[in-house]
Amino acid sequence: MAYDAGMLSAVLSEVRGACLAGRVEKVYQPSGDEIDLLIRSEKGSRRLCIQVGSNAPRLSLTSAAKENPAAAPMFCMLMRKHLNGARLMRVGQVGFERVAELCFLSRDEMGFEVERILMAEIMGKYSNLMLLDGNRKIIGALKQVDFTTSRLRQVLPGMIYELPPKQEKADPFSVDEETFSRLLGEASEEMMLTQFLTSRFLGLASVTAREIAFRMTGHTNASLWGLDRAQAFAVFRAFFDDLKNESFVPTLLSDHEGTPKEYTFFAVTHETGYEKKICASFEELLDSYYVERERVERIRARAADLFHLLTNAENRLLRKLEAQRGELAEAEKGEEFRRMGDLITANLYRLKWGDKSFVATDYTVDPPSEVVLTLDTRLSPSANAQRFYKKYTKAKHAVEYLTREILSAEEELVYLDGVRTFLERAESESDLQEIRDELYRAGYASRMKAYAPQKESKLTPMTFKTASGYTLLCGRNNLQNDRLTFKVASKGDLWFHAKGVPGSHVILLCDGEEPSEEDYTQAAELAAYYSKAAKGTLVPVDYTRVKQVKKPTGAKPGYVIYHTNYTAYVQARISVEKASK
Repeated sequence: MAYDAGMLSAVLSEVRGACLAGRVEKVYQPSGDEIDLLIRSEKGSRRLCIQVGSNAPRLSLTSAAKENPAAAPMFCMLMRKHLNGARLMRVGQVGFERVAELCFLSRDEMGFEVERILMAEIMGKYSNLMLLDGNRKIIGALKQVDFTTSRLRQVLPGMIYELPPKQEKADPFSVDEETFSRLLGEASEEMMLTQFLTSRFLGLASVTAREIAFRMTGHTNASLWGLDRAQAFAVFRAFFDDLKNESFVPTLLSDHEGTPKEYTFFAVTHETGYEKKICASFEELLDSYYVERERVERIRARAADLFHLLTNAENRLLRKLEAQRGELAEAEKGEEFRRMGDLITANLYRLKWGDKSFVATDYTVDPPSEVVLTLDTRLSPSANAQRFYKKYTKAKHAVEYLTREILSAEEELVYLDGVRTFLERAESESDLQEIRDELYRAGYASRMKAYAPQKESKLTPMTFKTASGYTLLCGRNNLQNDRLTFKVASKGDLWFHAKGVPGSHVILLCDGEEPSEEDYTQAAELAAYYSKAAKGTLVPVDYTRVKQVKKPTGAKPGYVIYHTNYTAYVQARISVEKASK
């Protein structure tokens, strides 16, 4: 769904109702292309998000408090200088364009009242946010545009703000029946009605055009052929009269799995193939559509270097394992060298210096067989036997060494797989920081450029409450798993972990008590959910008292052993209340 002019109009109506006359308390810049204003009015504090990135540009109220960088970017500092304490006096839309104008009453360095204007252009990859003074001179822009970027329109501090170039389309609010009929007459009868609407009128997204076309004809794929122009205009005018009268219906369209696919500012009457949900506000609508998706995208972008590190380390280990397994297969042929040495030793009385080969009878097999042995003519018969014994000894030592190395590499692969699982579930920059620190401590410092180890993290584990009121602690990564199991939990608490797959350690704080069967089930389900186990199937989860869980000397973070345990088979889901993040 494109954030079209109709959606902007609906959102600005909500912003006026919630924030008008409110004061800007704080300005945040969570990412390079987003500004958040915390505005307090008589109706309480609201967060206004202005996102001008190419992926999801929008202006909306939001309840999502995002993590901010430690040092505020320059544009954020500029916004704080001019807007902290400013009062929002006017919220408007420029025509039926995707341009919002927010006017603030602020004070300059001398304490005099001055006007400051925010111009938010929500136009796909050309979206931008600019701060203007009372004379509409640009003070700063989130994306500066100079002559090397665009010859048509520059956006630089000191320049007078100009609106984006106008499109050769009609304003749907000012179109009368005569103009509407003329535009229809100029178009080919084979043209699709939705194409006509989006190409001739400002601010219409495809889903909006489909809805208008359906209301006109009863079909979303109708052409202009045979269209009743008077009836079509009546529907067109009624749709935009509803928009003018602010008769908005925030509607979310989701697939059967609950994944949001579209959103609209009107009641959808045509068939979309999606489930329709009417939201209480546009804040709820846009948060439902964007927040979780953006969180995942933002975390994955910030974790790209870690994913790259893990992929390279896994590929290196796989290549190493392939080579070592080949060497092990060769080394396991060492018994053949010992057998040859034994045959030479048993036939020393027959051999003399300079023999190239001889035929010996091997009585260790049934039936005995004749074996042709090749000798080194430069060595005596006994030296030839010693040569084969040395090869056997070397092969035996190689088998022992390669077996240890292969086991170590396999354990490291399991460890990296566990780190990847936690990385994919990371929820914040703090989660990523702990994973970076874990990899640094695990010996990957040389592959993490310019990284300095952090002090011990204060990030807390996820906390939940069971139905009976017991506390459940769930680790966010391997370092937290170790801290939970060996420092936080007491010996009488219960420990849960999905069987045979990477995942979180879950501690049921009961201090030796015997919780109910429901508490056990909820803890096991949580351990299954925060693991790599496949969702939708029964997951085996091991559980035991914490005193039974041990950590081998020198083991990787998160690795433990236990012998006295029970196993429960549960669904991977969260059936408990989250107490804190």
